[in-house]
Amino acid sequence: MKKTIRDIEVIGKIALVRCDFNVPIENGIITDDSRIVASLPTIKYLIAKGAKLVLMSHLGRPKGKPNHDYTLKPVADRLSELLNLKVQFIESDNVVDDNVIAAVNKLKNGNVALLQNVRFRAEETKNEANFAEELANLGDLFVQDAFGTAHRAHASTAGIANYLPAVSGFLIEKEIKFLSEAVEKPERPFIAIMGGAKVNDKIPVMKNLLQKVDTLIISGGMAFTFFKAMGYNIGTSILDIESIPLALEIIEMAKVQKVELLLPLDIVAASEFSNDANYGYYDFDKIPNDKMGLDIGPKSIKKFCDALSEAKTIIWNGPMGVFELDNFSVGTKEIAKFLAKVDATTIIGGGDSAAAVHKFNLADKMTHISTGGGASLEYLEGKGLPGIEVLDDK
Repeated sequence: MKKTIRDIEVIGKIALVRCDFNVPIENGIITDDSRIVASLPTIKYLIAKGAKLVLMSHLGRPKGKPNHDYTLKPVADRLSELLNLKVQFIESDNVVDDNVIAAVNKLKNGNVALLQNVRFRAEETKNEANFAEELANLGDLFVQDAFGTAHRAHASTAGIANYLPAVSGFLIEKEIKFLSEAVEKPERPFIAIMGGAKVNDKIPVMKNLLQKVDTLIISGGMAFTFFKAMGYNIGTSILDIESIPLALEIIEMAKVQKVELLLPLDIVAASEFSNDANYGYYDFDKIPNDKMGLDIGPKSIKKFCDALSEAKTIIWNGPMGVFELDNFSVGTKEIAKFLAKVDATTIIGGGDSAAAVHKFNLADKMTHISTGGGASLEYLEGKGLPGIEVLDDK
């Protein structure tokens, strides 16, 4: 067990809080603030306890140099609105300099400041000690609350813990609670849904989960690699050709582990990747040569929902189809709607799955939505996350 902010005295201390404010911004406007909202319980707790807060985050990929297309100023403005108090944006292209140090030293108990994008410094992603120490010298303690980057050993997520007492915030605590309980002691039946396009990315996760789940549902673009591995024609559907042997390995492993492996019965296919394309419904073994699968069909939806109706723990990572295009969003939407009403613990593994449940306004109906797609995948894979392993033990 790792220490949390409940386990330390913070009054009068400068708390360096690593958040995940990597939010979508268009023309200076934040289009989805869910990651900012997810950080509020930790921030509000520290304010109430009399800490001085210095928040840190990355945004996008400025490639290790100042790029004001990726400034965190809009985040400071949105945080000010959500907290109903002024969040001071301490702007410096160097992230830390004499002016930043002076501004931090002027903070009073309960004040909140936000540093510039830590990825304006090349040392951040390289986890170089000099930058980690510069950040650490600003404060008295380190609070890790950025689950979305906890799988990265960067200066602001891991390196900084070499210089300060390091504890988790409430978001990290919540993520680990739900993910670890689901994987280590799930209420059964336990079903995992793996979707999305790339098989290779999720093979290690599937191998780990096959030792734990009762049923594994494979859908989305990756299903076509499995169909191809089984000898079926997939038309012009997406294919991860290098992963065909891995797909066969998963099929065999499911048999050995006596895990029910479910694949789509039918698919929605079109001649091109476009919402305007003419489409039809085809059984999985009758996909025309000139068509590509872009969603699951009604038979698949019913089959998956029938299986899920028995479940008590469900993890979902990856959409059923190209949910960004309305004509091919039905499968993803129907699975999300079913999960919203099923009597089970439902954990959405970040990334596109999280985007989908938000798009369909079903987020508040899920037990837990992970804020980190890559981090949740690595956790489900059984890997340790560097940004969490560095924290102090209880």
